[in-house]
Amino acid sequence: MENLVIAGFKLGIIAGGQLGKLLALAASNWDIKTYVLDADEHCPATDVCTKHIRGSHLDFETVYQFGKQVDLLTFEIENVNIEALRKLKAEGKRIVPNPEILAVIQDKGLQKEFYEQHQIPTAPFRFFANKAEIISAINEKQLEFPFVQKSRTGGYDGRGVAVINNAADLPLLLEGPSLVETQVHIARELSVIVARNQRGQVKSFPVVDMVFNPDANLVEKLVCPADIPKATENEAIMLAEKLISDLNMSGLLAVEFFLDTNGKLWVNESAPRPHNSGHHTIESIITSQYEQMLRAIFNFPLGSTTIKLPSVMINLLGEPGFEGPVHYEGLTESLAIEGVKVHLYGKRITRPYRKMGHITVLATTADEASKKADQVKHILKVKA
Repeated sequence: MENLVIAGFKLGIIAGGQLGKLLALAASNWDIKTYVLDADEHCPATDVCTKHIRGSHLDFETVYQFGKQVDLLTFEIENVNIEALRKLKAEGKRIVPNPEILAVIQDKGLQKEFYEQHQIPTAPFRFFANKAEIISAINEKQLEFPFVQKSRTGGYDGRGVAVINNAADLPLLLEGPSLVETQVHIARELSVIVARNQRGQVKSFPVVDMVFNPDANLVEKLVCPADIPKATENEAIMLAEKLISDLNMSGLLAVEFFLDTNGKLWVNESAPRPHNSGHHTIESIITSQYEQMLRAIFNFPLGSTTIKLPSVMINLLGEPGFEGPVHYEGLTESLAIEGVKVHLYGKRITRPYRKMGHITVLATTADEASKKADQVKHILKVKA
């Protein structure tokens, strides 16, 4: 996109959740007009985008007509009508990342097969058409406990995943096509966000350490930089850069890893878009993941991913037992702590474990940032 004229340029973003909002905010720095497609009239991006078009990202005609209104089309969610994107691309619409890459990532089965074909380490897996097939395989001693079941499509933020440790967990099995993985003995969960432009320039952000909420099975806290051996850091970055290059992808790819108890890295899954594990980059890295995505999809030189300060990010989740119009407690006390940066997404209704915002804490060391983040976690509450 060397001849990009910024003034009046319309970037289409499919879905307007918090990732769409933060991407639109970054685009506004370059005077890019952002059009957002989202069914929710109060989606987070509504108040910051140039134009919000209400409609489903799963409906063929809605996605197709939306794409025709913009100069370049991207997305902040995987679950998009692929056939509409394919038709738009065939008609000459520029879509980044490529819809065919999205088709691979959308289906966790195809994703795992891609890893296997390109020598990307990932947990051994098998495919099953339905829940009954899994139970039959267990009864016939072809499948042993423990294992992890993942729906092939539609899962996110812990949804579409069932951890089956023994027979007592079988009621947790998911219906529909799925894959079953050998359970990895996890010591740490890590993430690398990597960008690639059409020139083939590749840059990775520093590896982050992720801590998951055991009840909601979503990221509760991340630490940048991760406290891991240099060799592990280098391997994670190498694998992320290999994966985005093997995909021949332009854009932003978040790669999640398991680090097992023997120190071996396994790729868990990946997402071709901005990611929850990169929120901290807004303040803690020279180039945020959102600016980097724009640089990548417009084929500009990629920005520096050097750390400005160590950071800890915590997700601001709806408190258990509360559902209704949102009310935040403890903002004043939290903002009085040095280095605390609060991002509220603008979701009007809270419910248990819903992502309502995030807080990034900056400090001279990751340990200091972590202590301050723990303070904030006890002070700042999302209630109704």
